[in-house]
Amino acid sequence: MLYCFNFDATPTKVMASSRNLNRADRIGFAASFLCALHCALLPLALALMPALGLSLGGWVDIDQAVTVFATLLGITTLAIGYRRHRAFRAWMLLVPGLALVWLGAFSPLHDHGLLHAALMTAGGLAIAGAHLVNLRLTHAATVRQAAGNPHPC
Repeated sequence: MLYCFNFDATPTKVMASSRNLNRADRIGFAASFLCALHCALLPLALALMPALGLSLGGWVDIDQAVTVFATLLGITTLAIGYRRHRAFRAWMLLVPGLALVWLGAFSPLHDHGLLHAALMTAGGLAIAGAHLVNLRLTHAATVRQAAGNPHPC
């Protein structure tokens, strides 16, 4: 089996480059989790608003923009992470999660009904899980690389 050695990759450089990826994964995890929470609670909020004397005026639908952002951030961070840890486990959560949120945001199901909320919640949780798995895999690979253990190319 071939191994690649990067003679410029000192432990300090490896740890510094991993910090940026970790930060992006943490942002992706937090954003996806908050999105899932929003999608789960929005039907309840919509039902309670008239009882509290509030109206829906001025609300902007941003599901589609958030879906595109989540897609770009997820694919970017997982691609960079894959180059370090060479494991597909995070992708096995990201791809179905993105499929669910794209279905919920860009199909006729985008009517903010219960099925839309369920799709967006499940997709957001899967995307958050993908970022969490990628974060853990990247951390383990960074520790191995900093310790001088090569990884397969």
